[in-house]
Amino acid sequence: MALIGNMIHDATRGNPAIVNYDMFVAVFSMLSLLYLIPATLRDSFRVHPMLMVGLDVLNTLFFFCGAVATAAYLGAHSCGNNGYTESNFITNGANNRGKRCHEAQASTAFLFFGFAAFAVSAVLSALEGRSSGGLRGGVGGIRRGGPSMSQV
Repeated sequence: MALIGNMIHDATRGNPAIVNYDMFVAVFSMLSLLYLIPATLRDSFRVHPMLMVGLDVLNTLFFFCGAVATAAYLGAHSCGNNGYTESNFITNGANNRGKRCHEAQASTAFLFFGFAAFAVSAVLSALEGRSSGGLRGGVGGIRRGGPSMSQV
């Protein structure tokens, strides 16, 4: 979030839509983490198991789209190449194009890392929601507690 915010702050001629989208992804994930972290730590904070799965899936999708689009617009070039930084519309938006290029490449790496983290979290949330009965209407799942009297 800080890298993208710094790119937006240092812009002299506006920002491409992909930079603004990357900032949206960062803000959306931070806001959703305000619910996901407490809901993961304590069951009393959970509204519904599907809400956790839905937020994780949305974050996974947003991070994947942002990472792939930013990587596609950036290409795989050296940030020291003046011809590249002048012709690329993401890097050609600030006085220090090399710095902006490095920030864009680093934010792309963090977007891919966030995609992987939220993908794992989505799978784990889905498994937890399934075991608690939230994805099957409250039937079955992993039994919690000891055996009942009829099972002794």
